[in-house]
This record gives sequence, C-alpha cells and structure tokens, in this order.
Amino acid sequence: MTHQSKGLALTPHSVDMHERDGALILRSKVALDPVVEKTSVWLHKWAAEAPDRVFLAERSGAGWREHGFAEVLQIVRALGAALLGRGHGTERPILILSGNGVDHALLSFAAQYAGIPTAPLAEQYSLIEEAHGRLAYAIDKVKPAMAFVDDAARYALALARPEFDGIEVIAARTEGAPRPVTALADLLRGGDMAALEAAHAKVGADTLAKLLFTSGSSSNPKAVRTTQRMMCANQSQMASVLSFLKTRPPKICDWLPWNHVFGGSHNVNMMLAHGGSLYIDQGKPTAKTFQTTIDNIKAHAGNLAFNVPVGFSMLVHAMETDLELRRAYFGDLDLLFYAGASLPQDVWTRLEQMAIEVQGRLPLMISSWGLTETAPACVMVHEPIGRSGVIGVPLPGTEIKLL
Repeated sequence: MTHQSKGLALTPHSVDMHERDGALILRSKVALDPVVEKTSVWLHKWAAEAPDRVFLAERSGAGWREHGFAEVLQIVRALGAALLGRGHGTERPILILSGNGVDHALLSFAAQYAGIPTAPLAEQYSLIEEAHGRLAYAIDKVKPAMAFVDDAARYALALARPEFDGIEVIAARTEGAPRPVTALADLLRGGDMAALEAAHAKVGADTLAKLLFTSGSSSNPKAVRTTQRMMCANQSQMASVLSFLKTRPPKICDWLPWNHVFGGSHNVNMMLAHGGSLYIDQGKPTAKTFQTTIDNIKAHAGNLAFNVPVGFSMLVHAMETDLELRRAYFGDLDLLFYAGASLPQDVWTRLEQMAIEVQGRLPLMISSWGLTETAPACVMVHEPIGRSGVIGVPLPGTEIKLL
C-alpha cells in the first residue's frame, strides 16, 4: 500500500527536543500563523469575501435549511442586539440544552459577538430524567439568565423543573412548553445596534466565550472556561501545519456534539475560520440513527471527515455493501481524522483500501490529542503515516513535557 496523500499543502514535522530537570521537553519549530482576536473577525471576513457560500446547514423536511455567511452575520447581529437589550452580558451566561442545530449555532455566535458566554450541555442531562441531577448541578454552577431549547415540547420534562424559575427560556419551537417561553423569532427583530457595536468593540482575546463541561466520568463535571484567544489560537496552530485548509474551503458533514470541545470548538471553528461549510448531521453512530448519517453523507459528503473510532467502524461496515456511500464519502476527501481513542488497525487498513479504490490515492489520515482546557488540540499528526495509534507532535506554540 502506498502512503502517498493527495499532494496537499502540509508543513513537515519540525520539533526541538531537549532535557530539562529530568524530563524531555518537546516544542514545535514551525512558526505560528497570525492569531485573530475574536471569532467575529472570521465571520466578517467571509461575509465580505464569500457572502453566498453556505456556512450552516441542516436537514429540513425533504430538503436542507442553508444559510450563507452574509445571512449568518445579519442574523447574528440581530440576535446579539436582542440579547443585550434583555440585559445579558459577561456575567449573565446563556445555557444551551439542545444538541447540534442551526439555531443553536446562530445563538452561540450571537452571544460571542456581544461578549456573552454560553454553556452548551449534553442533551442527556435534560432528556433523561435520571440525569436531571447533572442538569441542576450545571444550572447552579453557571447561574444562567437565559436557557435555549430548539423544541420546548421535547425538553418539557427538564423545563418544568423549579431550577428554571426566574430563567428566561428561549425556544425555536414553543408548542408544548410547560412554562412561559420566548420564541426565538422574537429575538430576530433585533435591538439597539449602537449598543451592539459598543459591546462588540469590547470583546477581546481574553473575553469568556464558553463554559464547557467535562464528561464527569470520575466526579462532578468541571466547567472549563474557554476564551476567545483559546479558540482563535488553536485554529491558527492547526492551520500552521495543515496549510491546505487555507487554500480550499473545507466542508464537513458532522455529528460530533457541540457540548464537547472536539465537535463544538475544533470542528465548528475550523469551518468558520476558513470559510467552510458545516452540514449538521443529526445522525449518530448508533443502531437507531446511523441510517440518518448514511443519508446525509450521500447528500452532502465533505472534503474533511472527523469521527471517533466507533463511527469509522460503523462506516466501514456500511460501505462494504453500499458502493454509493463509499463513492460519496471518499470521492472528494482530503482529510480523514479520528480522535477520542485509538482506531483499530483493521479499520484503518480497510479505510485505506476503500480510498484507493475510489480515489486512486489516499486522503491524509491523521489523529491528534488534546483536552478541553486547550480548546482542544495540543499535538497532531501532520504528515502521511502508515498506521493507526499515532497522535503526532506538538503544534506551534505548544510545549510538551514527557516524564
């Protein structure tokens, strides 16, 4: 098997290694790309340079709901002004109960634009009654002034809890709400744009953008503070070594949850930073919803593919008997990226074989390692390799200590 990738623009590994106090210190020798101050810089850039290019999209009925960059900027500004008009600010976060969706994204970007932190929660905290203790814990930690759901009826059991007394609930669909809620459409009317401009001007690199809760597998979840600098710097770190991101607009069809840093910061911001298109996949790698993922890939396969090992395993199994899916998935693929655990080598090998069958060569197949506190990538593979299980070398601006 040849490990020739598609001729993508990459920066070769270049790492400085030295010993210090009995430890091995690794640091990238690659220069870091310029870092913008806040995510809205990207939104303004692409609204001007590619106004009609699809940025956010999701299934809607028999078709797709799609929003271009210029339209997203317009909506974000209207929502941002409305949020400020309701008294929200740096000390009044917005809790997001819903999973991935266009409205979730629009509200998040609007909050970042106006300097208001958001806290996206895992859906199960609200949808599973046994997990409502985690929901109450998160509300106590965040002390939100507002909470958002895409469908009030779906989240009715959670919204009926007394913890939501005194919290304004915003819903994209208000029917079936167990308490008074405000329609998201009401916020789209906007507000004082001069106040928005003043608030936006104050948003800087150290402005708090998100509170992301860790999984809480061994204790109560931690609410990790994510600043504008963290998100913006991490995209520059990756673009410094994956240079092809800057030469071709990326596109992904992605399900990875936004309450987690991989899906919500790494992937979403990669599309925003590089003028890419995010087609939201409401499927997941489960027996119940994986067919949705297959249908979405066939409709809007990306040129980048991110997943966890179980997702790739299910895809390989499906593609063994579905030639249409295989051709859609690999037909325009530049990058195949796994994280979260090691990809089984037999799955890696079969992905290579299928890519060769469809493309005649391999996409770049890589992994990375990071954590919520680093927004998230710390080390990353950025050269073609021939096997799974390699997490790479430090990204520019990162120092790694090996004990």
